[in-house]
Amino acid sequence: MAIAMGSLFTGSVTVISSFVGRDLEMSTAEITWISSAATLSSGAFLLFFGRIADLFGRKMLFVGSMFLYSVFAMAAGFAKTPITLDILSGVLGLMAAAAVPPASGILGAAYEKPSKRKNAAFACFSAGNPLGYVFGTIFGGIAAYIFNWRATFWLIALIFLAFTIIGIFTIPKDWTDKEPLTWLTIKRFDIVGTVLTVSGIGMFSAAISLGDTAPQGWGTDYVIALLIVGLFLMVAFVFWELRFKYPLVPMNIWKDRDFSLLLSILMLGFMSFTPASFFIALYFQEVWNMSALAVGVHLLPMAISGIIANIVAGLVLHRVSNKLLMLIGTLAYFIAFILLALNRHSSSYWAFCFPAFCIMVIGADFEFNVANMYVMSSMPPSRQSVASGIFQTVTKLCMTLGFGVATAIYNSVGKNPQLASYWDKRTQPYTATFWFAVACSGLAVCLVPFLTIGTQGGKAKASVPSSASPSIQEPVQKDGKEAIADGADP
Repeated sequence: MAIAMGSLFTGSVTVISSFVGRDLEMSTAEITWISSAATLSSGAFLLFFGRIADLFGRKMLFVGSMFLYSVFAMAAGFAKTPITLDILSGVLGLMAAAAVPPASGILGAAYEKPSKRKNAAFACFSAGNPLGYVFGTIFGGIAAYIFNWRATFWLIALIFLAFTIIGIFTIPKDWTDKEPLTWLTIKRFDIVGTVLTVSGIGMFSAAISLGDTAPQGWGTDYVIALLIVGLFLMVAFVFWELRFKYPLVPMNIWKDRDFSLLLSILMLGFMSFTPASFFIALYFQEVWNMSALAVGVHLLPMAISGIIANIVAGLVLHRVSNKLLMLIGTLAYFIAFILLALNRHSSSYWAFCFPAFCIMVIGADFEFNVANMYVMSSMPPSRQSVASGIFQTVTKLCMTLGFGVATAIYNSVGKNPQLASYWDKRTQPYTATFWFAVACSGLAVCLVPFLTIGTQGGKAKASVPSSASPSIQEPVQKDGKEAIADGADP
């Protein structure tokens, strides 16, 4: 449920966006910012909360963030103005950012060594991402159909209030070492790195989200300024982390080729999956004139296929080459988006959309499971929440980037539809976004042959180091002098 916080919200908003816009008289930009605000704030603060969780405790942060998520979701249901709803959406993204790293850290610390059980545990955890989105569309559609769009936010609030109560009694105590609040702890927290990453990611994501809806589009002064300053701060963050003694993100993890390739493939996948999912749901509402409930029902195959895909992933990660799983995932994405791109107004749902939904989540789940396991195996127990923060930050950034580019394409083609006559005029803007998804997923397919990753977990691997890159060792104090943890060479 931790990783489902963001995707459940996005899925719910997807099926009610047109109804919210009409009720609150929102512009296109204001409607877009319901989802964008949550993604932006979540992506900007993931590393910050990951470090907070590793230093001061994971369970309290996790349970507390779920409770506050419930409170602010309830408040969002009472929003009377567009700006209020957009701001509350940003706060919800902040709470989601505070929940995922500690939740992942708890799992990573509990399952330190690669094993079949760890594969199963993280497959269940990873399932929250695609399934959260699909069940969000279903629950959001049902609530909006029976009551109105406000009931969707109230339902989200009730769901996470229930899991907050359950979590208090069932989540195990955090047994990893905590840091006292001293000046040394503050120095090790990497305040400069935190400010650089929050500011840089926030400005860059804001520029991407605002670019196409600004008064002068991408040429608007503040969009250009946010983009340039954001990029500069992110570059400065990298240089700072290379020099700082206790970095927020150990930069040597990027020297592992498989680590970098896996995240690149995952990034391209999310750049295509997020906008494609949003625009096909919007297509159902605007072109095929479906109700919120009907949209949720038509997206149901994604939920069923997602459940099956995660079960399969948990069972085969230690048996089947993960390189092969990544190839299957990228090809599933590629084929699914081609099917969506070939759809038009006169097409049958069963001809293109249904098979696309069935295989689309295979790509999402296989890629997410393989990459997540590899990343979590690359960091020691004391840095598991930061590892999750790195992983989630990369995905959030790419979701924001992909959504921004796809929105620009949608608006551009919508103003001047000139695609082949095969597609009707109303379908062409959506088709263009799906071809963008095809391009991203196709590039990901081309990267898979360069992977060298084998299986992850299982008895054969349990007694030897993980197939992932060597764990990043953290400096510790020993006899008043700095030493390297776990007896590694200084």
